Amino acid sequence: MEDRSYAKMDRGSYANEYDPTAPEDFDSSYQVFADLRAKCPVAHSYAFDGFWALSRYADIVAALDSDNFSTYVRNVIPSSSLTGRRPPLHLDPPDHTPYRKAIDRALSARRVAAITPLIYRHADALLDKLVPLGEADLVEHYGSPLPALVFGEWMGLRAEQTQVLWETGRAYVKAWEAFDRDTVAKASKKLEQMSVEVIAERRAAPRDPDVDPTSSLLAARDANGNAFPEHLLAACVRQVLVVGLVAPPIVLGSIAVHLCRAPDLQSHLRMHPELLDEALEEFLRLYTPYRGFARTSKTEIELHGRTIRPGEPIAMMYASANRDPAVFEDPDEFKLGRKNIRDHIAFGRGAHRCAGMPLARVEMKITLERLLARTRHFELCGPVVMSGMPELGPISVPLRLEPA
Repeated sequence: MEDRSYAKMDRGSYANEYDPTAPEDFDSSYQVFADLRAKCPVAHSYAFDGFWALSRYADIVAALDSDNFSTYVRNVIPSSSLTGRRPPLHLDPPDHTPYRKAIDRALSARRVAAITPLIYRHADALLDKLVPLGEADLVEHYGSPLPALVFGEWMGLRAEQTQVLWETGRAYVKAWEAFDRDTVAKASKKLEQMSVEVIAERRAAPRDPDVDPTSSLLAARDANGNAFPEHLLAACVRQVLVVGLVAPPIVLGSIAVHLCRAPDLQSHLRMHPELLDEALEEFLRLYTPYRGFARTSKTEIELHGRTIRPGEPIAMMYASANRDPAVFEDPDEFKLGRKNIRDHIAFGRGAHRCAGMPLARVEMKITLERLLARTRHFELCGPVVMSGMPELGPISVPLRLEPA
């Protein structure tokens, strides 16, 4: 297990200045983040064996520097792994780099363009079932299955494998939200078995490494010219299988809640789909779905009057950074055409910036585009259920939908 060498923090040294286990609604965390940025930018938390929480944009960007901060010791809070390391996220450069290059190879603009028509097809097929229901959970019926279908296309999975990926990935995410580690372990085991199965299939029938991520990983070599160790290869495929299933449903859920609260914007975007690219970037800034990606410092550092020792977990709260008024004017407002919108860090930055970013942007745009096109109006018809750390956003969004 990779998260055994971090330093558990002394509960008596500081107050419990940030409690991610406290009840949250759709808006409450953003006020907590604003208070932390203003009064306690390096906050101490008792939760999950103790950690530091960074809330200001500049501090988080600095912690993304892999020369001074490591992902090897702690990469997420709370720890989600019950198995060994999964490259590339769990390794630092230069060890992570060959894995990352192999994944990036299969995410070229040409590859994403080839998948785009399939995303439209899957989105419409799901909406064919969702919209006639009249009332349904947007996340459960649309936001959750679509990323699994997209990943199934990108990874070249058979239909039955894609179905297992969705069911297992959904069970994994829900169990992790509930801190049900037994179910997490069972789901994780299924994902490990699938990764071994996919690797064996690609060895038996290799595919174009510019198209197929598993074939790209099999063809890749490390700095010494060696093939990747079998256990790390399987772990990497396992990481790839599930990594893109968590954030998209949460982002879509947040966007839907916002548009329910802003029906004029909902209508405007419906009438002007050419604005969806810039609208999506502002939604990503406003509703960044992560607050628990973590690092540890390689040296002892002083930051805002706090001493952080090597090995102590540091949560980088991207969702807070992207609402920092020192960077974004009127940060809690939705503004089309925000001049510095590309400064947001919804996908991270540096060596571990989200590898799937190009595919995620296309997927999210199509998801929103088709939802707006297939409806005349939608509104909330029940309580919104929020995720827990490390994510931030809704995992249940009940909507009443009026067909177009």
